Amino acid sequence: MYRADKLREQDKTDFYPELGNILTALLGDEKDCLANMANFTGLLFHQMEDVNWVGFYILRGQDLVLGPYQGKPACTRIAVGKGVCGTAALGEETLVVPDVHQFPGHIACDACSRSELVVPFKFQQIQGVLDLDSPRPNRFSQADALGLEALLAMLHNHLDKNKRG
Repeated sequence: MYRADKLREQDKTDFYPELGNILTALLGDEKDCLANMANFTGLLFHQMEDVNWVGFYILRGQDLVLGPYQGKPACTRIAVGKGVCGTAALGEETLVVPDVHQFPGHIACDACSRSELVVPFKFQQIQGVLDLDSPRPNRFSQADALGLEALLAMLHNHLDKNKRG
């Protein structure tokens, strides 16, 4: 059962390893990919400061299709190569966008979002991106990118070890 208190995010070198410990407990022996992705987004949304959306977009053909998320209703489909998510998926690289209004072709699913962090992932038969939005400009840093990449690697390893669902 998830009962963690809100962590302090100021020191990223402690924050992401602590999130990793909570994630390990949340994953437990659950093998279902969708359930684990849903809890992953819930953990991030609850623990991270100044985020208004956290979720997965899953690659289906040439589109990223909305997956498990926390936040307001979102864009259902994003073409690969379009917006921040589609650009990150196409280039298969993490993107930290300090001001989404300065990103060419930004897709505004929520007008309140000002900064964004998108991390591509591949696990089991699923690939796509993890997307985080914030109403605060310059919310995300390279330390956030590295921390989230590490957490996604933990999720990947858990799913790979428990190939079912």
